[in-house]
Amino acid sequence: MARSKHKHHKHRYALPSPGSSPGMVYIDENSLAPHINLYSYNESYYNVEKLENIEGLKQRLTDTIHNYWVEIKGFNSIQLFETLTKDWNINKLILEDITRTYQRPKYEEYGAYDFAISRMLFLDEENSLENEQLSFILTSNVLFTFQDKYEDCLDPIRNRLEIGKGNIRIGGSSYLMYALMDMIVDEYFAVLGSWSEQLDLIEDRLFEKPDKTIMYDTQLIKRNLITLRRVAWPERDKMNDILRTDSPLIGEATKVYLRDAYDHCIQIIDMVESLKEISASNIDMYLSIISNRMNEIMKVLTIISSIFIPLTFIAGIYGMNFSREDPVTGKILPQNMPELYQEHGYLYTMIVMGIIAVVQVIYFWRKGWFK
Repeated sequence: MARSKHKHHKHRYALPSPGSSPGMVYIDENSLAPHINLYSYNESYYNVEKLENIEGLKQRLTDTIHNYWVEIKGFNSIQLFETLTKDWNINKLILEDITRTYQRPKYEEYGAYDFAISRMLFLDEENSLENEQLSFILTSNVLFTFQDKYEDCLDPIRNRLEIGKGNIRIGGSSYLMYALMDMIVDEYFAVLGSWSEQLDLIEDRLFEKPDKTIMYDTQLIKRNLITLRRVAWPERDKMNDILRTDSPLIGEATKVYLRDAYDHCIQIIDMVESLKEISASNIDMYLSIISNRMNEIMKVLTIISSIFIPLTFIAGIYGMNFSREDPVTGKILPQNMPELYQEHGYLYTMIVMGIIAVVQVIYFWRKGWFK
């Protein structure tokens, strides 16, 4: 079984100072250099171009024959965000939400563009959960996406866009945004499927050879499930908001597919609750098994103690050495131990003690203590 490994957080979210001005763009000292890809496409055309920056990009994207996807990875450039404000008139509050990568999934309308946030949850090579933010700015024929890390789970969408499979090239920018969101939600299913298999294997280990690592592995999965639940609920609400919007940037054909993504979010929530119950059940079962094992050990110790208590009592009595006769004067000492010098006394005492032990064993056996 591929064990889930506990991993320390690679970074802490930098929260704004109390009372700080809203709309402040935050560039973390560990931010990555921007990697910008421009995808130009329509039904019969596809091209990918790497850009150094987005200066003057707006003038290049005036061609309505094509749709465009501007993929931005890495935030270590204040000029990038200044250009978005100057050329595209992007609200600074949006830029703050993009760079403060602890936002919950949401959808907002700003007239000339729409803004949305999703959270990518996927398992890395060490089977640890990655939780990254993906932000969207949607215009009539341009989709901007922003993420602060280079790794993601979106390669299937890039491949579909390159091949031209399905409606992804003809559905417009809103369809591409839906496809990316749907890919993120589908990745939730993959993550939950992996955890479900791990919980099944943990349950098998419970019956075969329970050990303390079972509780640690289960608790890690339970903690990750809580993380996924915190994402899935607002993701469902975001899908519902997009479905109900009157924004002209969201095509009616796209909304048909968004309903399916909305249903997937509901399924995710149901699966999370089910796996949480299974993980809690595994922990309870482990604790019950450990408790029963401890009870069995205490039962054995109790039987052993019960057998030896009367034997110890007899040994203690005859270990007091109160003589019946004074060895010097020969005087008989009343109310002392007449058996102390009894012939074969040691043998008789051991026989009596053995009989007592056998009687107790038979008694405990008939009571079912040895089952």
